[in-house]
Amino acid sequence: MNHRTHRASSTAPTARGGAAPAPEHTTPPGWDFLFETAGLDALNRTAGELAGGADPTQLNTLLRRTGLSPEHTAAVLTQAMLRLKARPKFGDLAMSLLFTPSGLEQATRGIVALRHAARYRAAGCTTVADLGCGIGAESIALLGSGIAPLAVEIDPFTARVAEHNLGVTAAHHRLPTPSVRVGDAEYVGPGDADGVFLDPARRTAGHSDTRRIASPDDYSPSLSYAFELANQLPTGIKLGPGLDRELIPDTAEAQWVSDDGHVVETGLWFGALARHGITRSALVIRGTESAELSAGEDSADAPQRALGEYLYEPDGAVIRARLIGLLADRLRAGMLSDGIAYLTSDRLLPTPFAAAFRIIDELPVREKDLRRALADRGIGTLEIKKRGADVDPAALRTRLKLRGPHSATLVLTRVAGAHVALLAERA
Repeated sequence: MNHRTHRASSTAPTARGGAAPAPEHTTPPGWDFLFETAGLDALNRTAGELAGGADPTQLNTLLRRTGLSPEHTAAVLTQAMLRLKARPKFGDLAMSLLFTPSGLEQATRGIVALRHAARYRAAGCTTVADLGCGIGAESIALLGSGIAPLAVEIDPFTARVAEHNLGVTAAHHRLPTPSVRVGDAEYVGPGDADGVFLDPARRTAGHSDTRRIASPDDYSPSLSYAFELANQLPTGIKLGPGLDRELIPDTAEAQWVSDDGHVVETGLWFGALARHGITRSALVIRGTESAELSAGEDSADAPQRALGEYLYEPDGAVIRARLIGLLADRLRAGMLSDGIAYLTSDRLLPTPFAAAFRIIDELPVREKDLRRALADRGIGTLEIKKRGADVDPAALRTRLKLRGPHSATLVLTRVAGAHVALLAERA
């Protein structure tokens, strides 16, 4: 279905001029119950029992015995499991929120959304249009930071979920619950907001989800529309970590974010939201701690050098931001091989921007000899890391037939272009 045919009202004004039909109702069977007092009570009890280790099958039986229909029972159990799955993203707040499976998957992590909100606060924004709010993660952070969100969501049921979640946050801060408007972001527009946030979805109809996106119109809302807004208002755009860098405007600050070792987003910031002198940054989050590496431009690769005592594996956000050279300079390290994102040094300097390994030995590359070398050392547990080596780590681990009481890390890569197998331990 074409997203631009949805609207909250067929007569309301639009940002693009013209009108679109009202959206279809998309509530999953039985999920209306979750918005009722009885449904929320059942959900709160069930989620609490699941968190305590209760068996879902037994809970299903207990819920049915209370008189709930099969559809209501399924809705409560599904939602309770989503709440538990959401805790790494939302913390304890997750146990009060509602989710959809896709909405939870796409939602910004709470700690990242708060950093987004801090940008708007620092820029002096008081009202931010959250165009494509999903289940409301960004609007929750804005509201909790003292900024009024103007939330827009194209899917009617997801909008109901977002409004519930904003109500939970508003009640905690003793504020009125913001409404969520149902409509296409490009039709609704930012209204009278003094800032804009967009989380465009990929258009994948008729294509593989892994295809490279090479056009601003491969997104909904389109990046063309988002960039138009960026010329008018302080604007933030959340995109996937694999964003084609050719799509990044020269006027944007681009920030790649990793959370516990996984690169989760590319943020583009415009106007007052972009920091002076910074065009590239890597934000690395580990638990409740965060660190940032930033520069005014891509850094040049570090010079290649001989293998030292230590090997550094830069965080994915540093790699995406093309700041490996800057990191190498800070670590007094060099590249193992041209084009391979491993650094090496004779000194260990702790850093949040890379994992460090101490090199124990260089092992044979030939698989038969490698298997014998690992067996001689009694290594039964092996972490395999690779860059510049065409190998499937899981399949290799099986073929190595590991046995023994010791554990280690095997790094398969290249040094000065030559394939090597490095036995290492985390430093």
